[in-house]
Formats: sequence, structure tokens, C-alpha cells
Amino acid sequence: MTSPTESRPSLARLVWTPVGLLVSWILLMWVIEFVDTVALDDRLQRHGLRPRDVEGLDGIIWAPFLHTDFGHLASNTVPFLALGGLVAVRGMRYWAWITAITIVIGGGATWLLGGSGLHVGASGVVFGYFGAILGAAVFERRVRTLGAALIALGFYSSLIAGVIPQPQISWEGHLFGLLAGVLASKWLAEPRVPKGEEPYTPEPWELDEPWNIA
Repeated sequence: MTSPTESRPSLARLVWTPVGLLVSWILLMWVIEFVDTVALDDRLQRHGLRPRDVEGLDGIIWAPFLHTDFGHLASNTVPFLALGGLVAVRGMRYWAWITAITIVIGGGATWLLGGSGLHVGASGVVFGYFGAILGAAVFERRVRTLGAALIALGFYSSLIAGVIPQPQISWEGHLFGLLAGVLASKWLAEPRVPKGEEPYTPEPWELDEPWNIA
């Protein structure tokens, strides 16, 4: 029988994976929304992104964790996990860079150019994942990236409508998140190996889990 102390390292290792972090992020968003709705009367939403307002600049970081209500959060949860999962299968570092670039560049562009009002929600990150998946298929043209793009388009092609200007929706956050994801996929694209050359073998320090190298 496994003792509780023996199970802790494996549990921590499970959480410290791209999928584990995605699930943890989703759980955190639900906890925040529950506390904000039940105990704080939606006061946490004031920390969202406010374009061209210095006091709303920190909303670039906080906005992906805040939502207007449970319906808004629910609509973001499934695509966040599905599209984030398609990004995460490429490894911890790749997922982390895609996420960070989408939040900083997509959120920064929304702060500079977005419409007035309060922008909250994880949809900008969702669109960033969508853009990264499509961008990787274009820039890398590998079977795995094309397959991921087909899956994303098959289930979430309707997301494209989210970048069309419309009231009561942060379409700017969607648009800039999408563009940031495409840009991130370009920066992180794996170089194509010419025929006849040996494929590049990463060093142990470049891997998400260097202890698993053969």
C-alpha cells in the first residue's frame, strides 16, 4: 500500500505539467468567480483591463482570471481546456511561452487600442491558443501541427466570428489575442530540417522533463 507521503511527489509532478496547470487555472477561475459573486459583490471585476487607463494597466495580468458571471466563465472553460490542451501536448515550455506572449502582447494591444470600458475574461487567451494552433500549422507544416489545426477548426471555427466588432463583447481582446497567438507560434516554430540532414536532437536542459531522455 502506498503511504500518503509517497503519493505527494507524484501528485505534485502531475500538477506541474501543462495539462495539470490548465486544470489548476480553470479551478482557480471558478474559485475566484465564486468568491467574487457570493462574498464580494463582484468587486474583484474592477481589477479588469481598462484601455488607456494607467490604473487599469495591471488588468492585463488580472483580466484572464476574472469574469462577469458564471455564464461567462462557463462559456470560456471548455474551449480554454480543449484548445489549451492542443497547445500543451507540445510541452511545458511551449505552452508557457504561448500563454505568456498572448497575455502580455494581446492584453497590451487591447489596453492601447481597445474600446473604452472594462475588459475581463479568459477568452483572449482562448483566442491566443486558437491562433497559435493555426499559426503552427502554417509556419511548420508538420503532420502533428496540421492535425491539431484541423481539430481546432472542426470544433471551434465559430470563434472567428468573435473578432467581428460587436457591442458588449471584447472583440478587441479576441482579435489581439488571436494575433498574439499567431505571432507566438511564428517565434516558437520548429525549424524545418532539409532532406538528407539529421534531425536536431535537443540537449537534456532544453527538455520539459530532462530525466526522461534516452
